[in-house]
Amino acid sequence: MTTLVFGHKAPDTDSTGSPLIWAWYLTQVKGQDAKAVLLGQPNTEAAFVLNRWGYEMPEIIEDVADDQPCVVVDTNNPAELPANINGADVQAIIDHHKLVGGLETKGPINITIRPLACTATIMHNLMGPNADKLTDPVKGLMLSCILSDTLEFRSPTTTEQDKALAEQLAADLGLNLTDYAAEMFAAKSDVSAFSDAELIRMDSKEYEVSGTKFRVSVLETTAPEIPLGRKDSLMASMKDVAAEDGVDEVLLFVVDILREEATLLVPNDTVKTVAEKSFGANVDGDTVVLPGVMSRKKQIIPNLAL
Repeated sequence: MTTLVFGHKAPDTDSTGSPLIWAWYLTQVKGQDAKAVLLGQPNTEAAFVLNRWGYEMPEIIEDVADDQPCVVVDTNNPAELPANINGADVQAIIDHHKLVGGLETKGPINITIRPLACTATIMHNLMGPNADKLTDPVKGLMLSCILSDTLEFRSPTTTEQDKALAEQLAADLGLNLTDYAAEMFAAKSDVSAFSDAELIRMDSKEYEVSGTKFRVSVLETTAPEIPLGRKDSLMASMKDVAAEDGVDEVLLFVVDILREEATLLVPNDTVKTVAEKSFGANVDGDTVVLPGVMSRKKQIIPNLAL
């Protein structure tokens, strides 16, 4: 049976590219029957990357069948995976997020969770000498994943391994790393075609704080004035999204890649309390700027408090 390789729901570049990278490795190097799939529509940056390196968008699946062999990448959180994930045959997990718990497997499996900025960097490590077999399109995916997850090395999650690998891949491909990153970020910043609800869900994760369930959404952009220009309608939609998704509140952070800061939308007193207790912010109005905040994984989620 074909092994499905997939990342989390609301796939960003890493959760779009890494399944393709690992499916290539399993198929071309290990001789297994593997296929990359997605759990949702990729964001604009991920779509740009697929097109740039000549890939068709992988099939989007709703769920997995009982005993379906699969490899989970870029997450280990059941809330971000198909509803029947514990009925499937999870054979491996490759991730760079904190261990959440709740996944069940049919037997012992390989689990690799490393404190690197990008899943693709971990995959390169796992390939060992076989990484020499990488094709240019796969190298392009790997470079794109690293640049996206590190925000071109601006994110505090960036490690020397991530940076060195990205620089090596760019050299192999004959690319100017900064120019290519700018193309990617421009694609990510083009959100004009998306509804408010789609923007809120585009790059988001569920997280609970003191019994309150949050959808923590991040919009990374080089043009923050575009989403912030839709502030009023976004805040109106946040309440609807929360109700539809079964969470208590939405936290929406607009990350300005170039200025290296985040703007948190503050539609109510609960979010105001989060801003004050989590980030020591003084809130005056319906937005607050958080200097230096770039990473949901390292700076937002660990600090959330009520």
